[in-house]
Amino acid sequence: MMPPAPRILMTADAVGGVWVYAVTLARELCRRNCHVTLVTLGPPPQGEQLRAVEAIRGLALEVTDLALEWMDPDGLDLPRACQRLARLEEAVEPDLVHLNGYREALAPWHAPVLVAAHSCVQSWWRACRGGLPQEAEWSTYAANVCAGLAAADQWVAPSAAFRETVEALYGPPASGHVIPNGIGDGIRASAKEPFILGAGRLWDEAKNVAILGEIALRLPWPIRIAGPLAHDAARADQRNATDGLVAIGELSRASLIQEMQRASVFVSAAVYEPFGLTVLEAAAAGCALVLSDLPTFRELWEGAALFVDPRDQRMLRSVLTHLVNNEPLRRDLQRRARHCAGRYTAAAMGDAYQSFYRSMLKARRATPPPRQRASVEARP
Repeated sequence: MMPPAPRILMTADAVGGVWVYAVTLARELCRRNCHVTLVTLGPPPQGEQLRAVEAIRGLALEVTDLALEWMDPDGLDLPRACQRLARLEEAVEPDLVHLNGYREALAPWHAPVLVAAHSCVQSWWRACRGGLPQEAEWSTYAANVCAGLAAADQWVAPSAAFRETVEALYGPPASGHVIPNGIGDGIRASAKEPFILGAGRLWDEAKNVAILGEIALRLPWPIRIAGPLAHDAARADQRNATDGLVAIGELSRASLIQEMQRASVFVSAAVYEPFGLTVLEAAAAGCALVLSDLPTFRELWEGAALFVDPRDQRMLRSVLTHLVNNEPLRRDLQRRARHCAGRYTAAAMGDAYQSFYRSMLKARRATPPPRQRASVEARP
């Protein structure tokens, strides 16, 4: 059995969806009487992000200035990160370490280590640009990802599709397990309005929002996009349509969910997506889904969405136009999306992780292995 009040040390970053995932999971674990120490790497959490953790009883937040691995591909900050994390383990004395990154598994941990694979530069590059990055710093990054996966006691991915991608790219010695992400039950559908919603930065190659701008003027309904349309968001005129898109600017998560509750259709033309928390939130809010025909989206949303080639403008415009003009189909897809979203709840994710932690701790007690980590050095 697990200890009565197990202590979990969990890393996270506040840059993207990993923060929502980590806070949601930490909240569920704390509800189950776990004590969670959430350690941030990279840019510190701000505003709404901090408020999200302040009300979680049993959660301690440790903000660091350690570099995220994809922002430090040469690994220059890795030795310092390993030292800092080792000191944190001594102070917290966790029963288990849950890392939402790869290379931090190389620290000299005493507790069993779980790595959760959410994304990686190699898979992003292959999906967005073809091939793999050739620069030397990305070779170092890939080597550290490989070493981190090998050093972990177990690793998980949020979808079978992404697990297969990680295994093909990095060849970890053990196969990963699949635990889907989940969201809380506070998202409700409401009265729908005649517009299509998308989310992402215009220049983000993975989200592929630019293609929506290329078809927006030829659609019966407007496409509203949450996110900046220029690198300098402060100078972008986010009140007017740009290339046919109605730019509504960067929104807080709560405000984005309100937009989803109003939207009739949510579209994602992403070319890369290991899971897609935003799609899950849109489905829970009762949007009909039009999604890229990616293995991940097929795995998660088969039978509950319409799928398109994300690089085919004509197909995307045709499918969206058909859905706008076909109310019975739209209502059916809204119902199907909400029903499918019910599979991916925070409670289900919390149950799955708690069970997985229990199996890891049981295995460690049965056969406690010596902790042997790869040598951690910054590369020139």
